[in-house]
Parts: sequence; structure tokens; C-alpha cells
Amino acid sequence: MTIAYIAESAGVSVPTVSKVLNGRSGVSDETRARVEQLIHQHGYRKPPKNRSNLVELVFRELESMWAVEIIRGVERVARKNRIGVLVSEFGLHDTSGMTIDDTVGRRPRCVLSVAQLSEAEREQLRARGIPFVVFDPIDELPDDVPFVGATNWRGGQAATRHLIGLGHRRIAMISGPDHAFCLARLSGYTSALAEAGLPTEPRLVVRTQLTREHGYAAARELLSRPDRPTAVFTANDMQAVGVYQAARELGLRVPDDLSVVGFDDVPAVAWMDPPLTTVHQPLAEMAAAATELALALGRGEEVPQVGLEIATTLTLRESTAPPKEQ
Repeated sequence: MTIAYIAESAGVSVPTVSKVLNGRSGVSDETRARVEQLIHQHGYRKPPKNRSNLVELVFRELESMWAVEIIRGVERVARKNRIGVLVSEFGLHDTSGMTIDDTVGRRPRCVLSVAQLSEAEREQLRARGIPFVVFDPIDELPDDVPFVGATNWRGGQAATRHLIGLGHRRIAMISGPDHAFCLARLSGYTSALAEAGLPTEPRLVVRTQLTREHGYAAARELLSRPDRPTAVFTANDMQAVGVYQAARELGLRVPDDLSVVGFDDVPAVAWMDPPLTTVHQPLAEMAAAATELALALGRGEEVPQVGLEIATTLTLRESTAPPKEQ
């Protein structure tokens, strides 16, 4: 929505619309009422002044393997719109370093936050008229907070259905913390088991951190049991790397003795030995969609929805096979 469109619809000049927007005189009451009605009807908002031609991409931590995929998606849209990209790292809430104050001071056109913005940080951005979108939120958000995520529940369901289809019945899951996306992936796992008439065995579900080290520790415990699982589904790819390490140390071969499925599909897992079957989270596409949404909000446009989930898909490689007993 532009001033030119409002002017054309009202049958007046662009300067006349500008006068109405800025509360200046020189416009008849009838014309002012007509223009204001169209502004309200189309949800036009005047763009803030002195805004830099940047989209700021904020991470809490830049150590993630999938940060490059997110940056690639943001850059694709920014380049098309001739806008620069600034990447910054806040650090966790309880650490020192850059804060939302630094972002506000740079006056970006919009903010795309891979970090989970606190309520206070969101209010600070709103107060300065800086639109923002949360990327892949870790917790539930208020209904009015724009976000782009993935279909985590369906991804967990698809991974578990695949293992069940191969004949596995003792399927473990190494889940993550009580973040919304981890809980959704776990719920997809339990749903697929129930659908197949299989019970969810509490001993086969381990909740831990989303790291290689924690995935390794959880897998060592699961695979050292006499009734060890024949397949493991992990909440992310880094945990799956730890599962591979634990399996090797225990003399188990993937997929002959143990099938493994991850989640995310970061580029490196295609080069694992064997290449990892995983749920593909379209990170670059999600980042591109989040950037388009943030820029639309920055232009004051009405958007059809502030929350968007992009579909996950299962990427089949060589880490899964029917269990030996089959």
C-alpha cells in the first residue's frame, strides 16, 4: 500500500495525502475525511523517518551449524530488494554484550530474530516503530507476534512412521528441552507410535540438550541396555552425530545394527558415514519467508497472517534399514 495508491483512489494528489497524513492544513474537510477513510480502510501506516536501509538478523548465539542456511535465505530476499543485511549476536539474556538498545540505535528497516525476543525487547522495538519477525520460535508466542516456523509435529511423525514402516518396534527418541519445537517433534513421535498400535515406553525417551555431547551420552545409556532399541530418532542432527559416536564405541554398525534419523538436515550430515536420514527443515526458505514478512510489515502493508509454518520433508539416506530380527 502506497501514498500514490491512496491518492489515486481518493482522486487527489500525492501532496494532498501527505498533508492529511502529517496533519497539515490546506485540505478541505470533505477531502480530508475521504482520504482518512481510505487510509483506515487499507491499513496504511506512514513509514518511520530516518530508517536505515538494513535488515538486521539477530542470533542469540552464532555457533549453530544452520546459521549459514538462515543467512543465505535472508540475503536472497535482501538482495532482490536492494537492502543490506547486518548480522548481530545478542548473547544470552544473562550475559553482557550487545543488546536490543544497540539494534534500536541502528534504526534498521526491520529485525529478523533467530533469538527469542523477550516481552520487554519486543515492546522496545514496537515503541520505536521497528517491525520484527521471530524465526523458528523456541517457546509459545502471543498471537500478535509475527513468526515463521516449521511443521515440527509432522516432521516427528514422518520420521517415526518411516522407522515403523521398516519394521522397527523398539524406537527410542532422544528429545530436547521443553521448547515448543522439541515438544512438537516428540508429540509427532508418540502420535506415530499410537497410530501403529505401539506403546510409548518412557524408558525409550530421553530428554537432554541439543548437542553432540548430550546426544552421545543419551545414546550410550540407551544402547548399553540388554533390550536396546533397534532405532533412534533424535530431536536434531547434532544429537544424531553423538548417536553415531556412541554406536561405534559399542561395536554397533549403522544401519545394520541401529537405524538413526535426525532432524534439521544441515548440509554436513549428507557427508556422514553413512549419510544421515533426517527431517529436512527448509531453513533458507523459512528465512526468506521471514524476511519478506518483516519487510512487508516495515512498509506498513497488511499481511494475510502473522504466523507462518513451512512444511518439513523426510530426506532418505543410508542410516536406516529394517532391523536384523526381521
